[in-house]
Amino acid sequence: MASIFDPLVPAGAYDEFAVTAEPRSAAQRAWEAADAPLPALYIGHGAPPLLDDAVWMSQLAAWTHTMPKPRAVLIVSAHWEAAPLMLSSPAPGTPLVYDFGGFQQRYYTLTYRTPDASAFAREVAALMPDSAPAHQHPSRGLDHGAWVPLKVMYPLADVPVLQLSIPTSDPLALLSLGERLRPLRENGVLLIGSGFLTHGLPFLTPSMITDNAVPGWSAEFDAWAADALGRGDVETLANFRRAPGMPYAHPTADHFLPLFVTLGAATDPSAPAPTVIDGYWMGLAKRSFQVN
Repeated sequence: MASIFDPLVPAGAYDEFAVTAEPRSAAQRAWEAADAPLPALYIGHGAPPLLDDAVWMSQLAAWTHTMPKPRAVLIVSAHWEAAPLMLSSPAPGTPLVYDFGGFQQRYYTLTYRTPDASAFAREVAALMPDSAPAHQHPSRGLDHGAWVPLKVMYPLADVPVLQLSIPTSDPLALLSLGERLRPLRENGVLLIGSGFLTHGLPFLTPSMITDNAVPGWSAEFDAWAADALGRGDVETLANFRRAPGMPYAHPTADHFLPLFVTLGAATDPSAPAPTVIDGYWMGLAKRSFQVN
C-alpha cells in the first residue's frame, strides 16, 4: 500500500484491526453506577480513508480502553448542522449516511448497525428546555463523522448511539448545550464532539496530502488552541475566528464547533483539557482531548 489513499484493499487496515479489536471490545468492562462519570471527548475523525490508517486506529482504540464501555454514546458531528436541535433516528440498525464522494466503492458499503436507542432518545430529550426541544428526525442515520470513529472505538456496534445536530454557530450557545448534556456523563453516557482541530482542505496542496507536510497556518492554529486548552481559557477559544492561522485553518467553522459542546459538558469548563492524541494528518492538526 503506497498510502491510505491508494490501498490494495479499501479499509483493509480496518479488517486487520478488527481481528484483535472485536474480541478486545467484547471483553471491555461495562460502565457501572458505582463508577465515576465518563469524560467528554473531542476527537478528530477525518474521512473514510482513516480506516486505512493503522496509526490513527491504534491511537483511538487505546484511548477507548482507558475507560469502561459506555451505556450509550451521544455524538455531535461537524457534518450535521441543523436547527432546530435534532436527534438522529433511534431505530436499531438505522442506515448510515455516506456523506462523501470520490472514494473507493467499498467505503459506501460499510455498515454499523447499532442497537435500539429509543429509551436513550427520551432521556436526552428530557434534558432540553420546552423553549428549545430536541426534535426527532425519523430517518437520519449516523454520518461519517460519527460512524467512522465509532467503528474503531466500539467495533461490535453493541452500544446505543444517537447523533445530535449542531443548531448554531455561537460558541456560547454550544457551551450551554454541553452544560445541559452534562448529567448524562454521570449515567454512563459518553459525550463526543467530532470534528478536526484544523480543517483547511481548500488550502492543501498535493504534496501536503501525500507527505503530511504541515502548513504554517495549521501549525499556528494548533499551537494557539493547545495553549488555550492547556490553560482552560474558554473565552480565548470562543474567539477562534481571530486566532493565528485563520481563516485558513477553518474556512468554515463546522469542524471546530463540536469542541464547545465538549467543553460545556465538563464539570469545570475552565479546567485544563489534556490532549490525548496530537500530531498531523494530511497537514491538519488531529489534536484530540478529553474533559472530566
